[in-house]
Amino acid sequence: MSKALFIRNASQLVTLQGSSKAPLVKDAMSELKIIENGSVWIEDGVIQAVGTDSELKAKYASRLADAEVVDATGKLVTPGLVDPHTHVVFAGSRENEFNMRLQGASYMDIMNAGGGIHATTRATQAASHEQLFAESYERLNQFLRHGVTTVEAKSGYGMEWATELKQLEVAKELNEKHVIDLVSTFMGAHAVPKEYKENPEEFIDLLINEMIPKVAELGLAEFNDVFCEFGVFTPEQSRRILEAGKKHGLLAKIHADEIEPYEGAELAAEVGAVSADHLLKASEKGMKAMAEKGVVGVLLPGTAYFLMAESANGRKMIDLGVPVALSTDCNPGSSPTVSLPFIMSLGCLKMGMTPAEVLAATTINAAHAVNRASEIGSLEVGKKGDVTIFNVPNYMKLQYSYGVNHVDTVVKNGAVVVKGGQLHEKLLVSKN
Repeated sequence: MSKALFIRNASQLVTLQGSSKAPLVKDAMSELKIIENGSVWIEDGVIQAVGTDSELKAKYASRLADAEVVDATGKLVTPGLVDPHTHVVFAGSRENEFNMRLQGASYMDIMNAGGGIHATTRATQAASHEQLFAESYERLNQFLRHGVTTVEAKSGYGMEWATELKQLEVAKELNEKHVIDLVSTFMGAHAVPKEYKENPEEFIDLLINEMIPKVAELGLAEFNDVFCEFGVFTPEQSRRILEAGKKHGLLAKIHADEIEPYEGAELAAEVGAVSADHLLKASEKGMKAMAEKGVVGVLLPGTAYFLMAESANGRKMIDLGVPVALSTDCNPGSSPTVSLPFIMSLGCLKMGMTPAEVLAATTINAAHAVNRASEIGSLEVGKKGDVTIFNVPNYMKLQYSYGVNHVDTVVKNGAVVVKGGQLHEKLLVSKN
């Protein structure tokens, strides 16, 4: 039995209790269920009690001397942050494209010239398993320093089976060996490879009849994603790809309405997707359909920021009843960041969300977006002991003082893995 961990006397303990069955919507996204001078007791990696410091001191009085104590006096304590949309397993860098965009080139201009996804695909295809693992492991370390304890990881930089398989196998090994939990998504439908440009149906047949069944058979992914966008996959093609995944037990996700209105949000509702992501150009009809079906809208303001585009209308989506989550979209081309706290600031400054809403969007709603809300996303008895402690006294200051990494301590499965803002190296060991 591992030593009990007592996180005590937080200035504010954000619990988000009672939100595990369904994501938060509308006004409920501001109901953080805060306990002043709050404490958490964790044993064997699982939360055993949540309450005021005086309540937990009395309850565990006979065991306090043997527990590891984390003093959170004057600090904000939240559930471990969840990033529900990343492309964290990749090779290569595309800073040259950043310069091109600053000179007026669009995302699609760069992609059509052989850059964009295709540039990263070439680098990822050329990288060994060991190189991909090492580079991605370090990115996960950076996520951890920014308070993130669970990350979704997409493939999609292979566009042929060998590299897609390599990405998924690296993600599986990372989940086994890094303290952060990874949730894997197969995204073979990230783009149409150049060799299939004149006959995309042949590539779609390959995805549906060979790749998706293999992914499911090998148990390498939980979700199946597609880039539904003009010039990539049409709504009809996207529907077929997502339905094929569902037949093999893969839950649906969709890159929707990022560059042009393309009925991606409507399709997400139609196929029962767990989430629809991006949504910069989503129609009101599509937003309403998502709200009705409970599809989580995963918004990526860092991508819009980096591409110098207008952000998705997070305020409108929340007001219409869409359950909203936020993510970094960590990738080498359109959002090369691991700072989910900075994304939270962009949610406030660029999408009209409140500090309370962005906190809900990066904890419990993000957990729903990766089908993990029964395990993480709130501080409740029986859930994983995943906790982030910020060196600010309240949740509003977290966003008020933007561009600063306020993370002081990160607890993963009841173990302190970041302390004083630095990785606690001796505890960064395999989960097995």
